[in-house]
Amino acid sequence: MSSVAVPFYQRRHKHFDQSYRNIQTRYVLEEYAARKTHEQKSHVSDEKRIRFASELSALEKEIHTARHRAREHLDRLAVQRMVEENMALERHIIEERISRAPEILVRLRSHTVWEKMSVSLCFTVQGFPTPVVQWYKNEELISPASDPTKYRIESKYGVHVLHINRADFDDSATYSAVATNVHGQASTNCAVIVRRFRGDEEPHPAAMMPFHLPLSYDVCFTHIDVQFLEKFGVTFATEGETLTLKCSMLITPELKRLRPRAEWYRDDVLIKDSKWTKLYFGEGQAALSFTHLNKDDEGLYTLRMVSRGGISECSAYLFVRDADALIAGAPGAPMDVKCHDANRDYVIVTWKPPNTTSESPVIGYFVDKCEVGLENWVQCNDAPIKVCKYPVTGLQEGRSYVFRVRAVNSAGISRPSRASEPVAALDPVDLERTQSRLSKIVISKDDLEGDVQIPGPPTNVHASEISKTYVVLSWDPPVPRGREPLTYFIEKSMVGSGSWQRVNAQVAVKSPRYAVFDLAEGKPYVFRVLSANKNGISDPSEITEPIQPQDTIVLPSAPGQVVATRNTKTSVVVQWDKPKHEEDLYGYYIDYSVVGSNHWEPSNHKPIKYNRFVVHGLETGEQYVFRVKAANAVGLSENSQESQAVTVQAALTCPSYPHGITLLNCDGHSMTLGWKAPTYSGGSPILGYYMDKREANHQNWHEVNSSLITQTIYTVEDLIEDAFYEFKVAAANLVGIGQPSDPSEHFKCKAWTMPEPGPAYDLRICEIRNTSLVLLWKAPVYEGKSPITGYLVDYKEVDKEDWITANEKPTPKRYFKLQLLLFFKLALPFILFKVTDLHEGHTYVFKVRAVNDAGVGKSSEISEPVLVEERPGTKEIYSGVDDEGNIYLAFECKEATDASHFAWGKSYEEIDDSHKFKIETEGNHSKLYFKNPDKSDLGTYSISVSDTDGVSSSFVMDDLERLMALSYEIRNPTIPLKSELAYEVLDKGEVRFWIQAESLSPDSTFRFVINDKEVENGERHKINCDRPNGIIEMVMEKFTIDNEGTYTVQIQDGKAKNQSSLVLIGDAFKKVLAESELQRKEFLRKQGPHFSEFLYWEVTDECEVLLSCKVANTKKETDFKWYKDGSGADVEELPDLQKGECHLSIPKLSRKDEGVYKATLSDDRGHDVSSLDLSGKGKSASPLKILCTEEGIRLQCFLKYYNEEMKVSWCHRESKISSGEKMKIGGGDDVAWLQITEPTEKDKGNYTFEIFGAKESYKRTLDLSGQGMFIRSDFYYRGKVIGGLPDVVTIMDGKTLNLTCTVFGNPDPEVVWFKNDKAFEIDEHYSFKLEQGKYASLTIKGVTSEDSGKYSIHVKNKHGGETVDVTVSVYRHGEKMPEIKPGQLAKPRPIPPSEEALKPEDK
Repeated sequence: MSSVAVPFYQRRHKHFDQSYRNIQTRYVLEEYAARKTHEQKSHVSDEKRIRFASELSALEKEIHTARHRAREHLDRLAVQRMVEENMALERHIIEERISRAPEILVRLRSHTVWEKMSVSLCFTVQGFPTPVVQWYKNEELISPASDPTKYRIESKYGVHVLHINRADFDDSATYSAVATNVHGQASTNCAVIVRRFRGDEEPHPAAMMPFHLPLSYDVCFTHIDVQFLEKFGVTFATEGETLTLKCSMLITPELKRLRPRAEWYRDDVLIKDSKWTKLYFGEGQAALSFTHLNKDDEGLYTLRMVSRGGISECSAYLFVRDADALIAGAPGAPMDVKCHDANRDYVIVTWKPPNTTSESPVIGYFVDKCEVGLENWVQCNDAPIKVCKYPVTGLQEGRSYVFRVRAVNSAGISRPSRASEPVAALDPVDLERTQSRLSKIVISKDDLEGDVQIPGPPTNVHASEISKTYVVLSWDPPVPRGREPLTYFIEKSMVGSGSWQRVNAQVAVKSPRYAVFDLAEGKPYVFRVLSANKNGISDPSEITEPIQPQDTIVLPSAPGQVVATRNTKTSVVVQWDKPKHEEDLYGYYIDYSVVGSNHWEPSNHKPIKYNRFVVHGLETGEQYVFRVKAANAVGLSENSQESQAVTVQAALTCPSYPHGITLLNCDGHSMTLGWKAPTYSGGSPILGYYMDKREANHQNWHEVNSSLITQTIYTVEDLIEDAFYEFKVAAANLVGIGQPSDPSEHFKCKAWTMPEPGPAYDLRICEIRNTSLVLLWKAPVYEGKSPITGYLVDYKEVDKEDWITANEKPTPKRYFKLQLLLFFKLALPFILFKVTDLHEGHTYVFKVRAVNDAGVGKSSEISEPVLVEERPGTKEIYSGVDDEGNIYLAFECKEATDASHFAWGKSYEEIDDSHKFKIETEGNHSKLYFKNPDKSDLGTYSISVSDTDGVSSSFVMDDLERLMALSYEIRNPTIPLKSELAYEVLDKGEVRFWIQAESLSPDSTFRFVINDKEVENGERHKINCDRPNGIIEMVMEKFTIDNEGTYTVQIQDGKAKNQSSLVLIGDAFKKVLAESELQRKEFLRKQGPHFSEFLYWEVTDECEVLLSCKVANTKKETDFKWYKDGSGADVEELPDLQKGECHLSIPKLSRKDEGVYKATLSDDRGHDVSSLDLSGKGKSASPLKILCTEEGIRLQCFLKYYNEEMKVSWCHRESKISSGEKMKIGGGDDVAWLQITEPTEKDKGNYTFEIFGAKESYKRTLDLSGQGMFIRSDFYYRGKVIGGLPDVVTIMDGKTLNLTCTVFGNPDPEVVWFKNDKAFEIDEHYSFKLEQGKYASLTIKGVTSEDSGKYSIHVKNKHGGETVDVTVSVYRHGEKMPEIKPGQLAKPRPIPPSEEALKPEDK
């Protein structure tokens, strides 16, 4: 074989290999060259080589003969068995008409051979359709085309053989064969061991080898194949929880006495059963359980299945978050608490600092100890220690302890860490002596000591650890030391002081190590140590060199540049440059944040030692930034600089393999094939496809196309008629060529002539929800003898045999929506069918058959199994209108990649009409804009996103009218008004016109228009705008008769506009003009002395009549006078005008006091007059009149003057009437009336009205004795509105309004409609009907805002009638409908029987 390196693309696909077309020639040349080389080597070899070669050749012949005979014997048995079973199979097929999955009849056998010998592996399989067999070496697919001189595959009559030519040592492996058809698959495997020849090993002579059985020289070991069925994945948990990591597997063969060994590792450290972890392996499952999670358990977990044949493993990361802090803002717990240098009374405790993201920094730690067997935790340090290391002293010798650590910050104290492993307070020498005496005879130095009484001084006193707060001293025991137990005393001295101070005066030290605290910062010290026993104390040791307490370890510098790259749909790979000084680092913490949120979350909760980490648990499609900080014993470094933002998407790879190759048409010389695109494009758009073909039972594949196929359908030309072919397809993108598809079925190249249509293809399933799914397919290429009329959809559960047809009648559409367990309903443009056999949570497969006039055609390829269940986080299409007023449909897919394509469709046909639609896609958002929306745009819209796990959705556009109205409002916005244009008359007679909007911006503009002419700010029209309050006003100082007309205000604020008008014409103008003149006169009158209250009279307790008035704005020069009938009245004294009141007393009122009284005020500023008529005139009355009202009849009399204080009386048949519910007495300024409610026969008779004056009385009489029946019939038979109309109608513009009511009257009444009290003409816009003389209706087609107003219906005959008013309010599209009170009916207003006006008559 050639030693030249082959480029990767040639290894993956042969379209780039120029020698591919001449592969047969290359095989012949290589075989010829190999033979020639062998002959040349044979000639130059020595005699020994020749002898060995001849023996080896003879041996090979013997082995070949023996194996050949054995194989022949086995083949005869296998063929005989195969014939018998094939006959049985045929009978079974004929009887039951079913197929079966592959079944292994003869399994593969293991072989052990010498190097350069050939091996043939064979097995027998049965199944229908004929299974497709693939061979694997160590789970890698064997392709003979890649190395034709090494492998050869044969398949005949169900016997499949893999020939391995001239095996070498690298061919030792596990070989597997997998047989697959549409009903399932079966597999078998074996081991091949190739032994390498050594000088001292020779094959057995041929004579010693039996011919009937193949022999091997070693017993082949049993190979155990472990196949993981379900692996544990990346897991997220919280401290304090329990958790189990599980992995199920298939072990072949499964032997009770020989099983693989399951080993669990955390960060490559073997895990054993402990208090915190429990291991389990059995029944095809390996599990690791955590009884109480801590951050110490975080890490990369690996399960390794170890057997004599090799190792199978799977790995995943376990993240353990901090439990909720006991105090808000407190830090997380420290972790990895360990003990070092344990001695009789001393141990060093270390730990790792927690990560802090949102919490305040850690300022120190508390170390707690607890004696094993007790639960009493004791705090070791009084003040927090700032480094992650602490020497604990004062332990009791011979006892065991555990330790824990708590972190402290400004908010409080964290939860405690996991307790350390127990440590015994023993001298390491004693501990070793205790453990070793069980198996050894140990002679210690104590046994060799002489009779030494007082020990010598310790030696080698030095500082083993220096920090800012303490110094750890270490020394060697004295020599000689004596046999008595030793203790030590430590003394310190500040350099230059000349004095020594004993450190441990109270407690003797038993260990040759001690931590000295309470040292002055920055001051150097020297130390010495003394040893002592019961006999005395030694001399001091040598003095140490000066030691200055200081931190030898400083905070690490921040890591360097952080680079984040895409990894998977939920993870990102983060890499960074290590700090300049990375010594003594515990590791790194990684934090992440969503771009723009500025909220940081920790990724890992335990320091990692590498500068590369995969951050898991991210949201697909979201953008993140990352930062890193380093950790050591002192604490955490500063945060690194943030990385560049990265979008969470899968990294670029080759596309996955296409599938579902289907024969769509054949004319005898060519075949048209279709296939489904790969599920995943590898993150880059698929550029096209390469296709290979080969004839059935041929080994070599041949390329079909040299240039890329851009569609998923292709016609292969130049084929041999009646030959069988199989095909495979591979997809290509920018990264390269992906894996090829599985070989297709064997397709026969025979022309299709059947009348039925061919198969539909590219069957896709989308919009999978809990209650529905949608099937899409493409029409058959071969239609048959007549056009296709429809399609039938079949489905079945995966585990069942029978197919069910979903639609009884073929559907003409090329899509089909299945609504699960719902009633039958037609919902254009697709059909919902009642399919009672589909259930949520079940898995189904589908197929489609085309139908024409000849019948039902071939079935499509069966779809992939589909689970009827909605995926979590499924999003749907939504509609809206943007700020520019454009109507759109939008969809968001966070799973989308750079290679994803958002395919919009209407009625499931792809949209390509650029004149009606516009598609904009940015990132993971896509919008479909409607350019000119109209009724034709109603329907069902769909979207599918490629390169995802089937993300799709649909939307029924049925509210286009609302969206168009909203679009109109946005494109033609209206400024909302708080108040329409209104007026008010000011004190000086000025008229103020004003309007108020909800709000106005500083850039808003406006203008006033009077009678179609714009007016500007000036002396006559003072215009002002209060924009913060939205008030626009215009003040007219002089309002005259020339100002009659229409007033309009037009406002514009950006694109928004509005206007309001006020019509002052006729009576409305006269009213404003009169009010203005009155206010002007009143203003001028009040400029001088004037009456604030005019003259009025009252009767005092002394029965005197007192005329009174009130004055204002007077001064000393103001003249006040009384007059009677035009002549001055004599008064005893003039009133004091400063008091503001004037009075004239008439002691005894008599007829001579009748007359008109006046009071005048005057000075240089003006004058004012007030008069009061006491003449007794003005009481004349008109004759009594009858008026029909809604309640009954009213008798009324018009007067020139009337008030309720006048003495009047009503009588019926000479009986005085008192006011009550039946008869009510009342009146106004010029009328007095008697209301008779619901008159009856009893109310007949004479009615008298009498008013009493000063000198005489006035009486009016009306006789109702002969008119009683007339009055009742007049009231009953008058025109009425019976079917009530609403008082208010609210309707949207563009709609049709119909006002309908029932009228009554005898004779039939006349019906007239009015708008705003004016009759209007009937035209196409307004139409009126009166049916059967009693059903009256008014129809307004296409109402607009101009149709708002008051509509009235007058119903009247000779007896009278009624008027009913209806207020119509028209609101625009997009406006909120005004709220109205339901159930309010319009109240009728009566119309008298005669139109003759009732006017007062003077008497």
